[in-house]
Amino acid sequence: MSRGDKLVVIVVFDQVDLLDVTGPPEVFALLQREMDKPTGYEVLLVAQTLEPVTTSAGVRLLPDVTFEELEGRAIDTVVVPGAVTVEEGGRVAALVDPGIVGHVAKLYERTRRMTSVCVGAHILAAAGLLDGRRATTHWSTAAQLAEQYPQIKVDSDPIFIRDGDIWTGAGISSCIDLALALVADDFGEMLAQKVARQLVVYLKRPGGQSQFSVPLEPISTTRRVDELRHYILGHLTEELTVARLAESLHISDRQLTRVFKNELGTTPAAYVESARVEAARSRLEAGDETLGKVAALCGFGTVDTMSRAFKRALGVTPGEYRRRFRIG
Repeated sequence: MSRGDKLVVIVVFDQVDLLDVTGPPEVFALLQREMDKPTGYEVLLVAQTLEPVTTSAGVRLLPDVTFEELEGRAIDTVVVPGAVTVEEGGRVAALVDPGIVGHVAKLYERTRRMTSVCVGAHILAAAGLLDGRRATTHWSTAAQLAEQYPQIKVDSDPIFIRDGDIWTGAGISSCIDLALALVADDFGEMLAQKVARQLVVYLKRPGGQSQFSVPLEPISTTRRVDELRHYILGHLTEELTVARLAESLHISDRQLTRVFKNELGTTPAAYVESARVEAARSRLEAGDETLGKVAALCGFGTVDTMSRAFKRALGVTPGEYRRRFRIG
């Protein structure tokens, strides 16, 4: 992109996720097609050196500038991508390059807004930029972020969160949603919608929309919770009270509540509702069933009950969700 008044700096380092880096610039570039004047966006990749950076996909990137070479330039937006490592036992953990943490902290002092994509939130956390703020990250590392930085209000559910001048995004592909939100913030919803149409993505996934999916939850460390999860998913149309769930595990009601709190970080009622919402989402995306039938098959009973649950979880009604995300 040509030099403009909206300098977007993307931090790169070895093993960074490729889409985290390339997604936002593509959004900014497509915006230019919809405008009869320059957008002002200029994208630069910044690294510690100008040596090629090898991404997690094996593709090599050439940084445009070093952190030192950026000094003195006014920065509009900083994008901090993420990287992960797979630990023994298959556990996914965020990878934080300690060499760039201090640089990111200094960039924040000179930028209008700071953003992170996916597990890039861990880098912002290490730089002390998320203290006292609400933030999100990929669901697979949310527990790690919350454990390492208890001063951060970690919410693993939304696609992205804006807290003041810091924006944090969830999964890797949510970099598109986040970039579209930045465009909307700069140029309005109409142009952001036009870019979304060019990308052939849904018109707008609200920032409050859940990235959570019950079947995709990390495997529990205890067999009884796995059994409990499968029991819930197999009995959604039934009345799943605390007593009923406790009976399925042959434990007391109090023990069940502790299991949910310690193993799943939620309450039995909230978990059951999220499971029903997830089941309803799948039906709304793939089928032509009436809302009443979806509500009945997923255990809500009535459309009104399902609508209230959708508003709480996703910020939209079931009808709105179907219009936005129906497949085919």
